[in-house]
Amino acid sequence: MSFAAEFMNISLVIAFVVVGLGQIMSMIRLVIGPDTGDRILALDTMVINAIGLIVLLGISQGTRIYFEASLIIAMLGFVSTVAYARFVLRGDIIE
Repeated sequence: MSFAAEFMNISLVIAFVVVGLGQIMSMIRLVIGPDTGDRILALDTMVINAIGLIVLLGISQGTRIYFEASLIIAMLGFVSTVAYARFVLRGDIIE
């Protein structure tokens, strides 16, 4: 195995660990968040971390379908965060 391939494998493992730890910390903030705004931000951060994990999985497996799935999840995550924040602020989603 070449040096570049070994370096890529080590980098992917480190990236998986770091993003996974970020996901765990976001889950903790979601559970113990003192305010509703903190919980909304933690949920949005969890969506971003999930997208990062999906992209890393696509890189490690060498397939492109994961990148398209991450774009769809990013759009759904943005819309759900806006809807949840609007619900918390106004009490309804659709005016």
